[in-house]
Amino acid sequence: MTDFEKMRNQEFYDFTSDECLKSYYHAKHICALLQTMTTEDENYRDVIEELVPGIPKSSTIAPPFHCDHGHGIKLGENVFINYNGTMLDGGIITIGDNTQIGPNCQLMTPNHPIDYLERRKPIERCLPITIGDDCWLGSGVIVCPGVTIGDRCIIGAGSVVSKDIPSDTIAVGNPAQVVKFNKPKK
Repeated sequence: MTDFEKMRNQEFYDFTSDECLKSYYHAKHICALLQTMTTEDENYRDVIEELVPGIPKSSTIAPPFHCDHGHGIKLGENVFINYNGTMLDGGIITIGDNTQIGPNCQLMTPNHPIDYLERRKPIERCLPITIGDDCWLGSGVIVCPGVTIGDRCIIGAGSVVSKDIPSDTIAVGNPAQVVKFNKPKK
């Protein structure tokens, strides 16, 4: 198994391998190009589609935007990601339909070794992040590796989500705690 395959399979991998670095540098060049663009620029759509293959036409990522690879980001229909989004997508990041992500949000899939001697090596493992349909993440939310946020959730501004959040809830704080259950309207 290559290091890139290990990365996608939640195993420790060498992030300095040629294949991983090639993907990383490709994304860095596109993200740098995006920094000088708006969503209204003529070639914005071509650039964002090169960075995030398969992004629906109804979804928008507002520059500036930062990611590690781009092709690890899977967006549903009508997703809006506001300014200064950061998605470290060594692990797959899946965002459901009609979800809104506020400015300065960070979705972080890398997880480094706990042992300090192992942490000195160029290794990490990436745990996927899943955000359901019809969610809203307020400004400055941080989502940690391996977290799932259910459908129709609201995550309050500045919250740090370190554990799964069930559907139909509002969660706030550091660490984020469920403070209210919402009954979905049919």
